Amino acid sequence: MLAIERRREILARIDAEGKVLVSELAKEFSVTEETIRRDLERLDKEGLASKTYGGAVSNQFTADLPYKVRIGVNVEEKQRLSEKTAALIRDGERIMLDASSTAIYIVKKLKAKKDLTVITNSVEILLELADKPDWTVLSTGGRLKEGALSLTGSSAEKMIGAYHVDTAICSCKGVDAEFGVTDSNEGDSLIKQAMFAAADRRILAADNGKLNKKAFVRVCGLADVDVLVTDSAPDEKWEEKCRGLGVEIVY
Repeated sequence: MLAIERRREILARIDAEGKVLVSELAKEFSVTEETIRRDLERLDKEGLASKTYGGAVSNQFTADLPYKVRIGVNVEEKQRLSEKTAALIRDGERIMLDASSTAIYIVKKLKAKKDLTVITNSVEILLELADKPDWTVLSTGGRLKEGALSLTGSSAEKMIGAYHVDTAICSCKGVDAEFGVTDSNEGDSLIKQAMFAAADRRILAADNGKLNKKAFVRVCGLADVDVLVTDSAPDEKWEEKCRGLGVEIVY
């Protein structure tokens, strides 16, 4: 495994568990503890985690990692999510996709579909769909968010609000059974709110590690989601909560 791949996996562990230990990581990746310490020092210098005695912990910045880092984290989970989510979309649908790293995996699976109309604030998705002449692809426009390859701001929100689509697909940073769906900043949260408001069906794609977590900004309540797609079976509490709210769970 390359060092950059190992650091991405370490970031995923920090994001999921809040902390990591040098000794455990060294055994897991079959490297020396000194190698892991160098990895953690690198993450600390880049502001992605906080190095501590014997390990590292998450900090206020880990919830909003640069896109180039997020795209390589939790890859297996995102691939499972993308397959399940793409299976819910029919040929000819009009859909909206946010600029989450999960969305780019989803759109790769969607490319087998015919005659889709896609509205997105993701620069990466626009590039990915450049070879789909049979699709209608619309950009929201807006202000380019530094390091994120996403377009945000009032002009993007206004464009989204001018359309009506069959399905909106968004991801998030956390989902709490009571507090609802959350994200790390207001700009991204407002885009997701606008997309959900413009759609007949609202799909939330969130890996199991995001359940029972709260990020900084509330996007919507869990009841505002029609379908929750996750990568593995949630616990019984989630099954009961979603049934009570009429939210379909796909995993």
